[in-house]
Amino acid sequence: MREIIFDTETTGLDPKTGDRMVEIGCVEMVGRVETGRTYHAYYNPERDMPAGAEAVHGLSSTFLSGKPLFAQSVDELLEFLGDAPLVAHNAGFDFGFLNAELERIGRAPVAMDRMIDTVALARKRHPGAKLSLDALCTRYGIDRSHRVKHGALLDAELLAQVYIELTGGRQIGLELAAEKAGIVADGASDIALSDMRTTHPRREPRPHAPSAEELARHTKFVAGLEGAIWLR
Repeated sequence: MREIIFDTETTGLDPKTGDRMVEIGCVEMVGRVETGRTYHAYYNPERDMPAGAEAVHGLSSTFLSGKPLFAQSVDELLEFLGDAPLVAHNAGFDFGFLNAELERIGRAPVAMDRMIDTVALARKRHPGAKLSLDALCTRYGIDRSHRVKHGALLDAELLAQVYIELTGGRQIGLELAAEKAGIVADGASDIALSDMRTTHPRREPRPHAPSAEELARHTKFVAGLEGAIWLR
């Protein structure tokens, strides 16, 4: 099954009050294995960047002023997303901004039944624990040392690893098995996990009974023991 793990960066917390999406990062997975295909884009929000938001992701108004409008590259994004389920951390937030941008340009929203929220998955699996992306990376031993500031593609890549752990964990050698099974760079093949099992030639059982010579040597050795507890 093909899934897209994605993250967004924005100018604030609420698209209903004029906040805009300024960055999106997407990671493609097939059969819970990353294919290597990603999508990443910055957008000109056509408004200022509040200092608080810039402190989180480091994207300034000056930097974004030279980026395309969402409407100019929306087709590339929608083609990458396809009809796959969309996985995000606190997914209602990301879906809200993505659909607000689509609505703004008169495009159909992404159906909410495609949403998979890793916060909900984590809350069910680890009730009472911290559920931030940083906390889950620490719990699962995922290296996030390069995450100085929030970044949509980086966070999506980290979330992909967290999502694997939340849904059963990464099988040993799964990446190699996926490569042998034919996952290609364009992600065109859907891989069934049952097809990813490696097979080995059957070996005949080895004899383990002692030979007559070994039995004789063992009897001689035992007879020579002094003070054996089983003779008391």
